[in-house]
Amino acid sequence: MNSFDSRLEALLDRFAIIEARLSGGPDSETFVRLSRDYAELEPLVARIRALRAVESELNDLDHLLDDAETDAEMRAMASEERPEVEARLGEMRHAIRLALLPKDRADDLGAIMEVRAGTGGDEAALFAGDLFRMYQRYAEARGWRVEVLSASEAELGGYKEIIASLTGQGVFARMKFESGVHRVQRVPATESSGRIHTSAATVAVLPEAEEVDIAIDEGDLRVDTFRASGAGGQHVNTTDSAIRITHVPTGIVVACQDERSQHKNRAKAMKLLRARVYEQERERADSERAAERRGQVGSGDRSERIRTYNYGQGRVTDHRINLTLYKLPAVMEGDLDEVIDGLITDHQSRLLAEAEA
Repeated sequence: MNSFDSRLEALLDRFAIIEARLSGGPDSETFVRLSRDYAELEPLVARIRALRAVESELNDLDHLLDDAETDAEMRAMASEERPEVEARLGEMRHAIRLALLPKDRADDLGAIMEVRAGTGGDEAALFAGDLFRMYQRYAEARGWRVEVLSASEAELGGYKEIIASLTGQGVFARMKFESGVHRVQRVPATESSGRIHTSAATVAVLPEAEEVDIAIDEGDLRVDTFRASGAGGQHVNTTDSAIRITHVPTGIVVACQDERSQHKNRAKAMKLLRARVYEQERERADSERAAERRGQVGSGDRSERIRTYNYGQGRVTDHRINLTLYKLPAVMEGDLDEVIDGLITDHQSRLLAEAEA
């Protein structure tokens, strides 16, 4: 028995022990813990049992083919069925391997998305606005909730910076690969000569941490209030409702001035602060793990250019997986699944290669 099958047998044994202990009437605390373990293992055990059933089916077919007494009609039927059963078995084993990969515990969380204009002046701000609308449409199509936490609009449209929270099922799992530099090649609306410009915007996607995920001591915070101002410096209200929070231990500073209520601005600022502190902690842990691994492919550095949007050719290219799609208008309308699915598959393939190395 190979290591993969040994691992599956160990999981089946563990599940059987949990079932037996649950039926034995444990105390309430043990019951809660075992029930949680049971619920976590049950879907995987169902897959393993289905796999074993297909393996048995394949063995039966092989027995028929190997048996000299099998008549010609049965042999032909078994010979015809075998490739389909073998292919199904391979798919099931691959699906279980994926299910056994280490889970990013942040995958089920919502996300804080930060989109900022990069090089390119007014055109970069317009592109940042286009990117944010693309993500907004994608989120809405998936039934996610989008809440703008902070926005700094540019004079000619778009955003110098916009920060929003995305809430829903598996948000971070699908959005986490969007972090990086996004480049656009197009003729700006302000360009009279028709010359193509290259501009950029940066995207950062952080898991939206709850208070249970990251504990922030109020004593570690320095909170300043100031008067909110709009574009061009004009005051948007006459009270000190804007909030700036500094997390002293990490030096992380967040500010929010979009709401007229100081209480609402503080709540939004704390949501953003929790996400940034949580991400810093995740990055520290990831760096420590990466230092222990050698030959890791790709740095994952957010400064890397990850995607190019070429309007003249109507194409989108994700440079990390060498994927080019000639459907730019649809992508900008939020049709991102093909790109995101490709990134997730590539990530899973890397994890599988690491696990099996």
